[in-house]
This record gives sequence, structure tokens and C-alpha cells, in this order.
Amino acid sequence: MTSTDGALHLAVVEVTASRPDQPVYHAKVQTLIARVLDDGRDGGWRVTRHAAADVSTPELLAATDDADAIVIVGGEDITPRFYGGERGYEGETRHYEGADAGQIALVRRALTRLTPLLGICRGMQIVNVALGGSIIQHIGDDGLHRTPDVPIDQILTAHEVDLVPGTGLAGSLGGSSVLVQSAHHQSVGPIGEDLLVAAFAPDGLVEAVEHVTAPITGVQWHPEAPDAPADQLPLLLEALQRRVLSLEVAA
Repeated sequence: MTSTDGALHLAVVEVTASRPDQPVYHAKVQTLIARVLDDGRDGGWRVTRHAAADVSTPELLAATDDADAIVIVGGEDITPRFYGGERGYEGETRHYEGADAGQIALVRRALTRLTPLLGICRGMQIVNVALGGSIIQHIGDDGLHRTPDVPIDQILTAHEVDLVPGTGLAGSLGGSSVLVQSAHHQSVGPIGEDLLVAAFAPDGLVEAVEHVTAPITGVQWHPEAPDAPADQLPLLLEALQRRVLSLEVAA
């Protein structure tokens, strides 16, 4: 909802605000989220921050009820029961079922309301699961999508992704390919209902999805990473802003 100063409201939704047992990982996550918050404010948004695991689903929905757009950022693996998977897979991380439920509810409400939404890394996987898709639980450690067994600050890898011509994502980022920063051991499996693939990695792995009609996009990479192209995240946030304004005109 537009504030009294005319700014649109961007709700940034993370997994949890506290990981006392994982201080190094948590610090890395905070660095990434800080970039989203800063670029949002620099882009003229009124930005709020919400930790999905730290509130109930109804509380999360209420706190973001007036959001003009939503960004769901990265974090731990999604609980397998939400996509019909089993526990005990290779590379399994801690699960935050409350965060999963809350973020899935946000995506489904965004679909109903046509609220522009961007999912980043885990956020893209949440989009896919929320719309009936599944997850590849471990893609292996080939050095393309992440660098295993290194300090957390070195886990991101750089690679090109091919943008699918004619997609909204290609229109937002321009060109036929972009250089990205990536770090993930899971990926989307079967694609959710009314989603289409918007980008591929060199090995054919799905790197982005978007809804065929709703303003919902997910990218598997980290446009908010310190070494990502400086204009990448601002362009994605500008795309959200354009979708908000176009919806307001249509209304």
C-alpha cells in the first residue's frame, strides 16, 4: 500500500532472524538480505522485513497484508513433506516448517491478489512448491552451482545463465544471457502449475521460473550477492515496481 510519502511498500521475507547455532552462515545471510533492503530503499520503496519462522502464518500474512510487492529471500532447505519428499537425503539442512508454511501461503495469496513477487534461491523453490511443483533434493557438487567444502564466503560461484526469449525476465534483464552468482545444492524438479522456465544454467538446470499470467518470478541465483553485477537486483526490483504500477492503472 502506498504510504503517505508516496512510496510503495516492499515486504522482504526471510526464514528466521536468528541462528545462534550457525553464526557464520547467519552472518552471510544477513549480508545478502542487507543488499535487498538497501537496493529496495534506493529504488524508492518503503521496505519492511519479516522473519517467517518467528511468527505464525496468520501473523505473517497480516504483517504483509498491505505490501505492494514481496521478495522471498534465501535460506535453508524446504521441509520435504511440503513437496511429497522424504527426509534423509544427501546434504540435508535444518528445516523451518513454520517458515515454509508461511512463505507458501504468501505465494498463494500473491497469486490470488496478483501481488508482484520475486523469489530468490530458496524463494524460487518456495514459489515452485507453493504452486504444486517439487524439488530435486541434491544436485551434486560439480563446482558449477556452488563450491563445496570451502569457507562460507567462498561458496558462491559465477556462471552464465541463458534467458528464455520472450519471457518477462529476459525483458527485465535484457540480452540473451546474464552472469550470476550461485550457491545451492537443490533445485526445482517438476515445475508447478502455470509456471514456465525463464532461464537455464549451462548444464541445463532450471535457473528461473515465472508465472504465465501472475506477476510472480523466481531466480535460483543470488542477484543480491556482493559480486553480482551491480545492476542486476535493481533491475529485478524495478520490474516489480512496473508490475505494481501497471496493476494500479488497470484497476
